[in-house]
Amino acid sequence: MPKVSVKVKWGKELFKDVEVNTDDDPVVFKAQIFALTGVQPERQKVVCKGVTLRDDSWANFKLSNNALVLVMGSKEEDLPTAPVEKTKFVEDMNESELATALDLPEGLINLGNTCYMNATVQCLKTVPELRNALLDYDHTSGGGTAGGLTAALSDTMRALESGGPGACAASVSRLLLALHAAAPRLAERGAGGVLAQQDASECWTEMIRALRARLPMPGTDSKSVIEKYFGGTLDVEWVCSEAEEPSTKSEESFLQLSCFISQDVKYLQSGLRSKMSEHITKMSESLGRDAVYTKTSKISRLPAYLTVQFVRFYFKEKESINAKILKDVKFPLDLDVYELCSPELQERLTPMRNKFKELDDAAVLQSLPARKKNQGDNKDLRKKKLVPYWFENDIGSNNSGFYRLQAVLTHRGRSSSSGHYVAWVARGDSWLRCDDDTVTPVSEEEVLKLSGGGDWHCAYLLLYGPRVLEVPEEDEPMVTEVTDDTAGNPPTALA
Repeated sequence: MPKVSVKVKWGKELFKDVEVNTDDDPVVFKAQIFALTGVQPERQKVVCKGVTLRDDSWANFKLSNNALVLVMGSKEEDLPTAPVEKTKFVEDMNESELATALDLPEGLINLGNTCYMNATVQCLKTVPELRNALLDYDHTSGGGTAGGLTAALSDTMRALESGGPGACAASVSRLLLALHAAAPRLAERGAGGVLAQQDASECWTEMIRALRARLPMPGTDSKSVIEKYFGGTLDVEWVCSEAEEPSTKSEESFLQLSCFISQDVKYLQSGLRSKMSEHITKMSESLGRDAVYTKTSKISRLPAYLTVQFVRFYFKEKESINAKILKDVKFPLDLDVYELCSPELQERLTPMRNKFKELDDAAVLQSLPARKKNQGDNKDLRKKKLVPYWFENDIGSNNSGFYRLQAVLTHRGRSSSSGHYVAWVARGDSWLRCDDDTVTPVSEEEVLKLSGGGDWHCAYLLLYGPRVLEVPEEDEPMVTEVTDDTAGNPPTALA
């Protein structure tokens, strides 16, 4: 009888009709207890009929319907320290902030140094096409560890969409087990058997790898949702700096761009630009020895969702740790990558860029004082529609080169194997800070302060979505070939 209904007693509290599935690992039950009591799983002592529950096995821990389970452990030890920032009370919020605060989404509990995983999930959740594909995922399709991780992500998305704290706690426990099965190195434990902190970038990579293998685009070629919406291509040219030999050209694919942080890099754009032109030493066939080559890269296909990693960690041999570069590198809310593109792609981007310019110029003209005086404060009340952000016959691309920031994954600490990870995600015109199971509204100004320069949270991964053009319906007909693509609706990151 894998499913039973038990009573959980914690101090003076008694929780009745708690459903337990003994087919799941005990950590899932402990996550449910955490949702009920607030006692962290690693601080719980769970006893039934004199037998203590272990983390990895039910063993002699026998449960039956209506059994009494005793929980010992204090949540007082888990109270957070005094906030660095001044607390903002409900009475001090304006109408917009109050409305946001009363409708906050669910967070994900920390099962012991699992903030890296929680932050990654919250960032990926901001991509509506990916979220829709996960909600529609067939859990019976198999797929080994990649399929198990995809199914667990699907369950977590469902819990975040419509489940309560208990559903989220159970789903995130199963997600952690699936992640460990797909990437055993992320299951390392430290002193006392406690789960070790992991690198959020490695977790991001493992999840994207699994989703790439298990989420095909419906009704299209063999490419996956990940390749369509996150994948780009580069035109690469190699020129030898030490010999007059013909240049070589090739094409490379990418799922994210890297921003290397040097002494000269103060802005994201300059860090990306420097990566597009590198000096690399490799074997020269004409010289018969290693020679210096200039590698020049230009983007030939832009994905709808552009992931950028700040390369903030490097290995220090003396301390044997991945030390962190704390340098302040500014990043924008609106990103234009036109200059990083190949001439051919730049030409294809121009028509949509001109439409954005017309719209922006009209908005500036409308805001002029003389214009307002003549026309009053009447706003354009005509019904608006969204123009597709992708090229025709290339769903999931970006047809303008304009992006809008929609998620930031930050790290606070001095090495990738310690500290704390947090997700900061856009929701409409506002922002949310997802710190494990605590979700709070924040301002754009607070997000822009995540650029580094100290011990506060530093941006580690950025997720940009396409800027979507809105026009009055009578100005231009809506053209799109997507009619039954569940992974392509809605065509905007503003979910």
